[in-house]
Amino acid sequence: MKKIILLLLILVIFAPLTHAVAETYRISVSQFVEHPALDAVLKGFKDYLKENNISAEFSVHNAQANMATAGQIAGQIMGEDPDLIVAIATPTAQTCAQALKKAPHMQRTPMLFTAVTDPLAAGLVTNLVHPGGNITGVSDLLPVDKHMANVKRFFPDLKALGVIYNAGEANSKATVAQMKKEAEKLGFDVVDATVSKSSEVYQAAKSLLGRADAIFVPTDNTVVSALESAIKVCIQNKMPLLCADVDSVARGAVAAMGFDYYKHGWQTGAMAQRIFQGAKPADTPVESQKELELHLNLKYAKLMGVNVPQSIVEDADKIYR
Repeated sequence: MKKIILLLLILVIFAPLTHAVAETYRISVSQFVEHPALDAVLKGFKDYLKENNISAEFSVHNAQANMATAGQIAGQIMGEDPDLIVAIATPTAQTCAQALKKAPHMQRTPMLFTAVTDPLAAGLVTNLVHPGGNITGVSDLLPVDKHMANVKRFFPDLKALGVIYNAGEANSKATVAQMKKEAEKLGFDVVDATVSKSSEVYQAAKSLLGRADAIFVPTDNTVVSALESAIKVCIQNKMPLLCADVDSVARGAVAAMGFDYYKHGWQTGAMAQRIFQGAKPADTPVESQKELELHLNLKYAKLMGVNVPQSIVEDADKIYR
C-alpha cells in the first residue's frame, strides 16, 4: 500500500512537468520576395501553428526576388538542419528542392511548398496525389478560365489583353500559355511584355500602350513586387489594370478574382501539423485552394477610366472606395 501511495505521489509531482514539456519544431522559411500576398501566406502559416498550440522557432529568409540569393539561402537552410522547410513561391521552392537533393543529411527532412502555381511543371513533385520523396505542399494554381471570363465580363469588347510577367518564372510561363488558350476561346488576344527583374516593370507596362486595351498581372512574384510601377503607368494613360491576387486590389488594381493568401498560408499550416504528427510528404497529396473572392477598387477604377458595371459591384466580396 505504501508503495502505491509513493508511486501516486511521484506521478502527481512530475506529471505537470512532463505535460508542460512540448516539442518545439525548428522551421526554416525561404520566401522569394516581400509583397502583400506572400507576406500573408507566411502570417497565415504562423497563425495556424500558434492557434493550434504548436511550438515553433522560425528562421525566415527572403531572397528579394534575386535567384542567386535564393540559391544561397537554400544552402544556408541545409546548414540549419531544421525539422521542416517551408518554401514560399516557385523560385525558392525549386532552389530548396535542388539543395535538398545534394544534402545527404537532409534526405528525411520534410519540405512544404506554398504559393506555387504548377508544382509539376516546376519539377517539385511527379504526381499531385502521390508526390513521392519528402516534398509536398499547397498550390495556388489559377483557374485561368475564370480569370479570363472575369476580364471579358469587365470589357465585353476587349480585343487585346496585355500581360506582364517574368519569363524566368516557371509558374508564370505556364499561366500565360493557358491565358492565351482561354483568350482565344473568348475572342481576344493576349499580348506579352516580359521582365527579368522588378525594375523593368514600369517600362514593360509602357510597352503595352497602344498594343492592348487592358493589362493583367498574374501571380508573378517579380511583377507583383513592383506593382506600383504598373499602376502609375495605368493611371497616367487611363489603362485598366486587373490582377490575379486580391491583395493587389488594395494597392491599386481595379479588380481581382483570386485567393485569400492568408487562408492559403493557414492551409499550409494545417498540412505542417499533419506532418509533425507523422504523415509522410510522399503520401500527402498536393492541395489547392478552391475558394475565390472578387475584390474591387472603385477609386482606382475611376483613376484608370473604368466604369465598373453595377452587376459586378453587386457580386463583389470586398470593395475599396
